[in-house]
Amino acid sequence: MKQLSIGIIGTGWCGGIRAETCASSPYVSALHLAEIEPERLKEVAAKTKPATAIADYRVLLQNGDIDSVIISATPETTHFPMAKESLLAGKHVFLEKPMALELAEADELIDLARTKGLLFTIGYSQRFNPKFAYVKRSIDDGTIGQPVSALVSRHITRNLGNKIGGRIKLSPAAMEATHDIDFMLWCFAPRKPVRVYAQEVRKIMQATHDVPDCVWIIVTLDDGCVFTIGAGWVLPPAYPNFSSTWIEMVGTEGAIMVDDTHRDVSVNTMKRGIEFPISTMPGEKVDHVYAGPMEAETIHFLECVVNRQQPLVTPQHARMVMQVYQAADKSAEQGHPVDLLPTANLSDGPRLRQTKAIKKATADRS
Repeated sequence: MKQLSIGIIGTGWCGGIRAETCASSPYVSALHLAEIEPERLKEVAAKTKPATAIADYRVLLQNGDIDSVIISATPETTHFPMAKESLLAGKHVFLEKPMALELAEADELIDLARTKGLLFTIGYSQRFNPKFAYVKRSIDDGTIGQPVSALVSRHITRNLGNKIGGRIKLSPAAMEATHDIDFMLWCFAPRKPVRVYAQEVRKIMQATHDVPDCVWIIVTLDDGCVFTIGAGWVLPPAYPNFSSTWIEMVGTEGAIMVDDTHRDVSVNTMKRGIEFPISTMPGEKVDHVYAGPMEAETIHFLECVVNRQQPLVTPQHARMVMQVYQAADKSAEQGHPVDLLPTANLSDGPRLRQTKAIKKATADRS
């Protein structure tokens, strides 16, 4: 079996999971870590026994033996430059969302990967959530017919909201609803978004982080179908660690309702009160098994690199997701719907930075 040498850039919460997954995978011949926090690097290295454990990620890019890199670094401003350097170095790239801060940057990465013949994908882990995958399969196999309308409500706690909202001035549309925009566009494909209307609320986090508390987004597709997404990060801290998510998918022949509220397992003790384990966003180990989507997503990337197959999330699709959530930010700011046209100018607004020239999406590579 072909094996690969892989580098992990950033070994925080998500990067640590990806590093442990790679360390135990038969697809990986050598693991290399880059992390700027010495204690965290030491901790993850002790678990994964990497061939390299360093602070400067550029050393990994200079290593000709490394086939691929997984970029799990924060803050999100690092994503574009790190991905660009990695592609220029000839590495296949898995990049956590968001893929960039501007559409022009996303276009540059897409063009670079295509020109150099490299695999490039973005981390939308909820595609690997079995409940989400079941909805998609029910569309693909005709169980509910063709999707007509859909609703996703996703809300996380203030603990995570403070962490994310305080790290970078990106909205819940860009950091939370992005998962559901990706999922909905995947389900409704090949339909494309043509109009976005959004409203946001600023009552809690405005003073501390200058970010919205929540946003509600209506997306109209080119055949007239509509989906709605609500996303926020101000649930009280006592709620389960990850989120309360609800999905309604209505099709021509049926409908699916999904309860993903992370309250299915509860533990109540005298010392710590009520807890909801197995409820984190990326997932967690439970002895010999793994609960959550991120391990499966990481293994999928490894398989794709070994077999030279395009990963499930294409960069072109991730760019379209980015276009929608940036349009949602603009709509919420300006108070009116935003049309998505091939040459739309969405650069207005102080919180929005987008390209004026939107390139035609390139064909998916195999």
